Amino acid sequence: MNTPYQVPSAGHRGSVPGLAVFPLAGRSGVRAAGEVGLTTRAIWEAVLEEAVREDDDVYYLELSDVTFVDVAGAGALADAAGRLTDGRRFVVRRPPSALRRTLDLLWPDQTGIEVTTS
Repeated sequence: MNTPYQVPSAGHRGSVPGLAVFPLAGRSGVRAAGEVGLTTRAIWEAVLEEAVREDDDVYYLELSDVTFVDVAGAGALADAAGRLTDGRRFVVRRPPSALRRTLDLLWPDQTGIEVTTS
């Protein structure tokens, strides 16, 4: 991931959620902040598509500053993980609890995703 992606929030009342994504230093992956939803899904899917094209065994998604991932965003992650070649995986660090629950409920056997809380 060479290019940071960003959709800023629009402001206070009636604001549009934003998502900022930046490369991780020293490892393959990104750090994201904001929300993954209808207005930011294209950014999320572009990040995941780029990750699938990379050839590292582990691609880190640092999500400690992500406050929400909708079901479609979780589905995009599961779909991307399903397209990884054997032995490759996403390590999702500190995701919102709703994302963990959604993955456990709808994609319990997805071996391409490892969720860590530390």
